Amino acid sequence: MIPGSGNRRRFRDLSEQEILALAISSEEDDARIYRTYAERLRADYPASAAVFDGMAEEEDRHRQRLIDIHRKRFGEVIPLLRREHVAGFYARKPVWLLQTMTLDQIRGEAEAMERQAASFYEVAAQRTTDAATRKLLGDLAAAEAAHENSAQRLEDQHLGDDARTAEDDAAKRQFLLTWVQPGLAGLMDGSVSTLAPIFATAFATENTHTTFLVGLAASVGAGISMGFTEAASDDGQLSGRGSPLKRGIAAGVMTAVGGLGHALPYLIPHFWTATGIAMIVVFIELWAIAWIQNKFMDTPFLRATLQVVLGGALVFAAGAIIGGG
Repeated sequence: MIPGSGNRRRFRDLSEQEILALAISSEEDDARIYRTYAERLRADYPASAAVFDGMAEEEDRHRQRLIDIHRKRFGEVIPLLRREHVAGFYARKPVWLLQTMTLDQIRGEAEAMERQAASFYEVAAQRTTDAATRKLLGDLAAAEAAHENSAQRLEDQHLGDDARTAEDDAAKRQFLLTWVQPGLAGLMDGSVSTLAPIFATAFATENTHTTFLVGLAASVGAGISMGFTEAASDDGQLSGRGSPLKRGIAAGVMTAVGGLGHALPYLIPHFWTATGIAMIVVFIELWAIAWIQNKFMDTPFLRATLQVVLGGALVFAAGAIIGGG
């Protein structure tokens, strides 16, 4: 059982005053979340930050209207009731996840926030039999639906086509610099640099177990080395390449994956079967690298193919010749 879940109130057991208090605290929390989004985006995406500033102000105005209603109906003291106190009530993602969210993910999360709130109040209004409570929930649902329309109006005001295109381009560039470029460099390094030791060992020993151990050691060692090198080479502050930890993870993991791709077939006991499959895997890896270069780095496909496939073939040939000698 989840700790504390037994102490949560069921929504259908809440009084009208408690429902109103819950709406007030939810509006307050959402305003804080929007302001957090705005601060997170302000430096790189000022137009989107302005949108979230406006959405936070909208939440503040709706919260004030709800407080005015509570003051008229129930007085000055608002019960302390939050989302986590009510079983089944929609939850918000922790704010610290912002550090890993892209611009599109933040926009999508904001849209989901408005939909969740409106949907919850609509469903709750349909399930109640009390006329006054039903009207109250319907009013809250309409208010949340109006928030979504307000968000669209704010986007039209602050985020025109040119601003959105510029911010989307900046977000794509950041994704490429932080994840794709280090990952591609790692995949290339792992796929190509491990060819020689793995196939040299294979042809020298014709022992699949030994070849696998050498390939595993080479791949993991290269991944660790590449990850630390990428993370330590640039803190991302001046270059704008993003978090060194993220870049190090991307480079390290993809380096290890690149090497393990043609090491794992040597888990097969039969030497020539394992070698044949490993060669096929190498071919797939090199073509995948060429495709990624063309897709994300705008490298002409023919040039990418010549660079990667020719380079890989030379390294493979060197390992085979050395191992066969």
